Amino acid sequence: MKRGKALLITLLVTAFFGLFFIWPVCDVLKQAFVDEEGAFTIHFLWAVLSNPIYLEGLWNAFALGVASTFVTFIVALPLALMSYRWAFPGKKWLSLLVLAPLVLPPFVGAVGVRHILGVEGALNAFLIDLGLMAASAPTDWLGEGKFWGVVVMNALHLYPILYMNILAALGNLDPAMEQAAQNLGASPWKRFKKITLPLCMPGIFAGAAIVFIWSFTELGVPLVFDYTRVAPVQIFDGLKDLNANPIPYALVAIMLTISVCVYAFSKVILGRNKLAHASKPKGNAQERKLGGLAGAMASLTFVAVFVLATIPHFGVLFLSTSSDWYGTILPESLTLAHYGEGLGHPLVLGSIKNSLLYASGATFLDVILGVAIAWVVVRSKMWGRGVLDALMMLPLAVPGLVLAFGYLSMSENGGAFAFLIGENGNPAFLLVIAYAVRRLPFVVRAAVSGLQQSNVQLEEAAMSMGASPSRAFWRVGLPLIGSSLIAGAILAFAFAMLEVSDSLILAQQAEHYPVTKAIYALLSTLGNGHEIASALGVWAMVFLGVAIAGAFVLVGRRGGGLFRF
Repeated sequence: MKRGKALLITLLVTAFFGLFFIWPVCDVLKQAFVDEEGAFTIHFLWAVLSNPIYLEGLWNAFALGVASTFVTFIVALPLALMSYRWAFPGKKWLSLLVLAPLVLPPFVGAVGVRHILGVEGALNAFLIDLGLMAASAPTDWLGEGKFWGVVVMNALHLYPILYMNILAALGNLDPAMEQAAQNLGASPWKRFKKITLPLCMPGIFAGAAIVFIWSFTELGVPLVFDYTRVAPVQIFDGLKDLNANPIPYALVAIMLTISVCVYAFSKVILGRNKLAHASKPKGNAQERKLGGLAGAMASLTFVAVFVLATIPHFGVLFLSTSSDWYGTILPESLTLAHYGEGLGHPLVLGSIKNSLLYASGATFLDVILGVAIAWVVVRSKMWGRGVLDALMMLPLAVPGLVLAFGYLSMSENGGAFAFLIGENGNPAFLLVIAYAVRRLPFVVRAAVSGLQQSNVQLEEAAMSMGASPSRAFWRVGLPLIGSSLIAGAILAFAFAMLEVSDSLILAQQAEHYPVTKAIYALLSTLGNGHEIASALGVWAMVFLGVAIAGAFVLVGRRGGGLFRF
């Protein structure tokens, strides 16, 4: 009976996943390699690879991914090691504060950074006041430095993901191994190089793969910085003439190939690394308590990273409350008028309602699918359940641009997904499914983690009292994983609310815009469009901050597992 239900669930989930994930991805590849007559061709691919502009865009996107991952690693590794090994003043709160960058979509933060680093921005005003810059010749920091501006924005937003993965990996170390090396006379550096770092590689590769793919396919920040010579922006610009120009599909296919190769490489590395399957530690590592100057330096390191990472947040906050902020370090006067104007703007309230609807529907679907998948993976004995688990992680490896283009292609001109478009071109059902597929891994990982750590004997005891396996799971097993499931659902809902790629590409009409598309539209509005966009960004920041804080309060250190393949 249990095997039959597991098989039925697997078939239903696989059918859903095949229809709304595999098929759109294959459709993108079809558009890239099939001509108008239906014959296979590499003409479009060759047109991309032989065009220096497109090659430059792909190279820049790849370089952004590599550079962002490297900078993220440089920031995340020391923080994770300090948090794992040392107890220092304010550690509990500082460990939460370093997660602050997750509460603001990077392309919204880029609005604040662009204002700070502009010719009339706060940085130039500060340097002029110090006498380090001539007022007649201010520097345009983002003029030639757009690449590094995008790298910094990506790194400041994504380092918490790698930080949590490394911290989770450190938490699974057996301290006896390091203690043995210490007893044999190994120095701290040698213990780190020979023991700690190799044991952390599964967490490092898992987090780094996500960071690379996220940075490689980032669309919002380059758009805000007007960094057009990068593949995601070139693809987005190709939407204007998509039916007559298949080149964007070829670009998407190349980016998909690179992303899947990175994902496969990380899986191969983890598969070959026997340390990835090491048993749980038999003891807990003893934190070394730091006091005095050493403790203050550790605390200051966390504070410094927090301050640096929240500069974009403060930039957005100041811009949303400023009546005049040009050529000064801080706004000359503050006002809340932009928030009131935002509430009266036709885009703002409608976009908030739309995003709440889309994200709620997607989260509801994710919870149903996630619980069903987790039950098959953890509780059933069905062959291939590990493959099902790995399959559900693929949306983390496939760029949002790919899925968005697949949905767009299949919903236009009477395509297979045209039934998901409502009256007046309403893409609500299309966006709900797109968001759900993109954020399903968070719920699956949370539910699987919760079931693995819950006591199956309690369910067996219920069944011994006459309860069916299904009733035992719903009445006993599911409540036991409540906190993990809620955490995964909160993350899925929060990130769906602020999804960028699907929102920018699939929402075409103003009355159907979600929050992120409304912010992007406001940025191109004359007058106080930037200020109103920033006000909407602050609302989004507060909302997402509360959601993520609640999720990590529920799961604690296991939060890093929500961002792993």
